Amino acid sequence: MEQDVDVAVVGAGAAGLFAAIWAGRTAPQARVVALDGARRLGAKILVAGGGRCNVTHDTVDASAYAGSSQNAIRKVLLRFDVPETVAFFRKLGVELKREETGKLFPVTDDARSVLHALLQAASDAGARLLHPNRVRAIRREDGGFCVSGDWGELRARRVILATGGRSLPKSGSDGFGYELAKSLGHTITPRVFPALVPLTLPQDHPLCRLSGIAVPATLEVRDSRGRRLIAMTGSTLLAHFGLSGPAVLDISRYFIDARFDDPGATLVINWLPDFTREQLETGLLRTGKTTILRFLSALLPERLARSLSQQAGVEPATRIDQLSRQKRRDLVTTLTEMPLPVTGNRGFTYAEVTAGGVPLSELKLDTMESRVCPGLYLCGELCDVDGRIGGYNFQWAWSSGYVAGVAAARSLTGD
Repeated sequence: MEQDVDVAVVGAGAAGLFAAIWAGRTAPQARVVALDGARRLGAKILVAGGGRCNVTHDTVDASAYAGSSQNAIRKVLLRFDVPETVAFFRKLGVELKREETGKLFPVTDDARSVLHALLQAASDAGARLLHPNRVRAIRREDGGFCVSGDWGELRARRVILATGGRSLPKSGSDGFGYELAKSLGHTITPRVFPALVPLTLPQDHPLCRLSGIAVPATLEVRDSRGRRLIAMTGSTLLAHFGLSGPAVLDISRYFIDARFDDPGATLVINWLPDFTREQLETGLLRTGKTTILRFLSALLPERLARSLSQQAGVEPATRIDQLSRQKRRDLVTTLTEMPLPVTGNRGFTYAEVTAGGVPLSELKLDTMESRVCPGLYLCGELCDVDGRIGGYNFQWAWSSGYVAGVAAARSLTGD
């Protein structure tokens, strides 16, 4: 296959589809194609939010993201914000609803409605979706680029890289996009690692025997000197391998990142986020003859309460007024400042997003065009931007994909 196109989008995930849609809408006469190696498009969209697709969040600002500078991220997010996202999907027949957490889901509670709407919008915009057509090389040529793979090659005046990172590699995002970006002059951050990823504990740790229990908790990353680097509060899920749930996923990238520089960095949990150490100790002293298990079972699931007591070296049936001062302090420490002996994480296979990528400093933020390779645009997870759980990463895909798609199309005529 050899042909000429105006805009070639490499990668047809969330950001790539959005870029193709807006390139086609912006320049209706342009020949727009999106190439992807997957047999079935939209794998990440279909599994997101437990199969419901958390399209965005009701309030999105740069503070929910890490990686490149928040100021740079903010500039891109403002170009296509949450109200515009909601309006875009509404026009496609996908109404969104807000849940208590602020997450926005389709009223259908079915990710397929989101994917089908995007695929139809791309078709309506005149963008051709070519798959499975994995791109293996992109070469700069006079007047544009040569994009090639086992399927052949095509020449494109503009190229938009939307290949994703390395998370969920079964979906096709195996990190090869980084090689394509580097071949065109870009650099990749020294660290590329899983984010929004479950963390592992030693297999014989007592918490691994409590799989299925979920509680609100506060997690803190502390450096080797004991200083708090960041804290997050939310649902924490105990699993057979260790820890998962929103709070764990959110803090995982900060913990992993901290350990690169400081191997002694630790993760500490407060199982009772409504209590400080002092408040809990005061509460214990006031209860008198109540047993530890009865006191804690009013605050935590009984199995967890029993396990935490035992980990503190205290029998759950012991009356609180019979505890020695040291035992009481040990219990309070376990409940409010328990170090978690994290052994690692579940890797890119289970990560929802990738931390690291092409720095935004290498892009013109008003267009997402490369500063080192004119005519090349980048968007989505390939960039060094990763957000918290809750629709933030999809919003980055919509915002950056919009900017790249519109700018690439406008550049064809010099508008």
